[in-house]
Amino acid sequence: MNRLLALMIVAAHGALAGTAWAAVTDVPKDAVGAVGVAERFSDSLAAGDLKRAGAELAADVIILESGGAERSAAEYLGGHARHDAEFLKGAHRQLLRRTARRSGDLVWVASESEIHAQKDGKPLIIASTETMVLRSTAAGWKIVHIHWSSRTRKQ
Repeated sequence: MNRLLALMIVAAHGALAGTAWAAVTDVPKDAVGAVGVAERFSDSLAAGDLKRAGAELAADVIILESGGAERSAAEYLGGHARHDAEFLKGAHRQLLRRTARRSGDLVWVASESEIHAQKDGKPLIIASTETMVLRSTAAGWKIVHIHWSSRTRKQ
């Protein structure tokens, strides 16, 4: 079955279940807790709650985006996070696909999404991919690496 057909089937299933869209997910039980942390981070960032978002990050997190790097939670939260939160606050994020895997005390989470926003009063659709790596610590799962990549989609 090709990918488009599979996504159409999932979308139809979601519509029948009363939801607008159901994402394709492949998350084994041993990665669920880490995925929950990744979701809390994203939701907190979108809500503009940088303190709560920062609680999910390891102090030495490295964040890569658009050829740039932030090499600590303090660096990210003190700068770029405010811009991310401001943009996401007015946007709608639609998760399309998520895959996660665990190996020892690490979990990687790969997510594909669409972000629907406005720019200069015009609709904007962004195809977004995100990879997070989380490490199990005494304080629970912490995000140690994020890589974001995106491109504007034509309407």
